[in-house]
Amino acid sequence: MSLLFQPLRLDDLQLDNRIVIAPMCQYSAEDGSATDWHLMHLGQLAVSGAGLLILEATAVSAEGRITPGCLGLYSDANEAALGRVVDAVRRVSPIKLGLQLAHAGRKASSRAPWLGGQQIRAGEPGAWPAVSASALPHLPTEDPPAALDLAGLQRVRQAFVAAARRAARLGFDALELHGAHGYLLHQFLSPLSNQRSDAYGGSLANRMRFPLEVFDAVREAFPAGRPVWLRVSATDWVPGGWDIEGTLALSAELKARGCAAVHVSSGGVSPAQSIPIGPGYQVMLAQRVKEGVGLPTFAVGLITEPEQAEAILAQGQADAIALGRAMLYDPRWPWHAAARLGAQVVVPPQYWRSQPREFKDLYRGASFGAR
Repeated sequence: MSLLFQPLRLDDLQLDNRIVIAPMCQYSAEDGSATDWHLMHLGQLAVSGAGLLILEATAVSAEGRITPGCLGLYSDANEAALGRVVDAVRRVSPIKLGLQLAHAGRKASSRAPWLGGQQIRAGEPGAWPAVSASALPHLPTEDPPAALDLAGLQRVRQAFVAAARRAARLGFDALELHGAHGYLLHQFLSPLSNQRSDAYGGSLANRMRFPLEVFDAVREAFPAGRPVWLRVSATDWVPGGWDIEGTLALSAELKARGCAAVHVSSGGVSPAQSIPIGPGYQVMLAQRVKEGVGLPTFAVGLITEPEQAEAILAQGQADAIALGRAMLYDPRWPWHAAARLGAQVVVPPQYWRSQPREFKDLYRGASFGAR
């Protein structure tokens, strides 16, 4: 049987298969609240047949949004709006739902990608002040962020905790903390963005301290048995930056704290990065974490073909395959993968008539409307 369609257990959560829909920002919220776009977008992905759908980077505070259109979970209004979307998905699909909690740090106060993605500078309409590990801008032309003091660190930790509790009330099955792509937790990890001289900067142990504190606080706040894990950039792809050795050390600390997995990506903290982009270019990083630490890993990054995904699992390089842009391009990717790999996939009964004649028992039903 296809390994891609074998179940995967993370703490008490059982995934139907090893296809994970990676979090993908939509920049379509209003004051942090989900809109009809999220209902339509997540609705189509929910009937994809994937084992897990992770919602986009969701800011734990208003200042933690990347753009004015970023999703948030820091107010009662945010919680109610997202609850409407989650409830709709639950009524039509058995897919497991994860939520990525995030803080943009110095990458906050930016325009949406289709508006250029540049920083909204101080004094411009819609701008807000950014914070980070150190007062170092992402680009030399940008306004520098404010370095978080101890009180600021406490506020951010509590914002993550509050958002985790809201996510628990909404019934999310899992949480992913965004420690990748140059956002706040990654900014503490990388020596390129963290030049503090206190207990949160300098040595590897000090640079890991705040992300680990956030993980510990979220793990305590989220119900036992529901998994919590971190998405990491395993390397900055910049000499002298965060690297795979640091990632292995961080992953070992996370494992000791009850982390359920590591979602292994890379890059994002520096415009000086030099990434050797190609099919599966980050898979080797997931393999290093899996082999070196023993935590389940999600491989992600230019994994586009079912046979490619199957080979990654067969070679023991990762435990699950996360798909982002490939799922946007083909929201029925799991259906097509099951057909090519000789497996079965859960499909709503309303769509059973679409099974191509050359396949038999490709689709299988499920009991919808119940957790």
